[in-house]
Amino acid sequence: MNTAIRDAFEEVRNGFSSDRVLCDPDLHVRFIAACREHGLQEPEIDLSRMLLNIRKSGRLGQGGTVKQSRFNDDEYRFAAEIAARHLERRERCSLDQILINPVLVAEFDSLCQELSPGFAVVQYRLSAMGLRKKRKLRPEVMSHALPSKNVNRLLCSTVNVSDLPSSAGLYIFFDNLRTLYVGEASNLKIRLKKHLEHSDNKQLARWFWENNPEKVWVEVHLLEEACSTRTRRALEFELITSRKPVFNIFGAGSDADE
Repeated sequence: MNTAIRDAFEEVRNGFSSDRVLCDPDLHVRFIAACREHGLQEPEIDLSRMLLNIRKSGRLGQGGTVKQSRFNDDEYRFAAEIAARHLERRERCSLDQILINPVLVAEFDSLCQELSPGFAVVQYRLSAMGLRKKRKLRPEVMSHALPSKNVNRLLCSTVNVSDLPSSAGLYIFFDNLRTLYVGEASNLKIRLKKHLEHSDNKQLARWFWENNPEKVWVEVHLLEEACSTRTRRALEFELITSRKPVFNIFGAGSDADE
């Protein structure tokens, strides 16, 4: 079976790497078709996983000159990062699992296009893979040990405060270019209402006043009710370290003033 996967890859790659074959919809369709021609009837997701596994084991070969996928991702790199992080935390999965799953990768593409429209899906996908290779998508370890019950993303201009949960959790404000602010709360409804009406973080409040709130999102992570303040703040600290929000001074996002 591995031989058939390698042969199918070599037939369609056109000089590109396995990453490009997995991320480029046209090349990927041709790869699956070539697998079928070699008698492989496994589901598409399994064939993609096999290609990934063979590459990781160093048995893919990829002989000859490999064409470089040259894209300047400055305008959409953050979109790729936030989309990958969102799905990783919500689905409790890895970037590889997102990219080989037709449903999840379609949602990844949609999230990227919502944040930074106008680019090809292969660009968003390769950007996420590039971030991981540069160690900028390192796993948020505590979130794996203490996963959120639910992860939801809301456009701030459409948030109905009465619909927000009164549960404990984390929240992340971001626009299409950067993470703005990370916080934790014992009661998300109370805390987010403060931010959306007039944030007690002066820099964030000024930013909301000076900029267009139509382009600001908040990602809400519900935690177990038994999650202690100390644990929430540890999770918050991990997010601050990982996401590097521009308006955080550590501790400013906590609900100590509630």
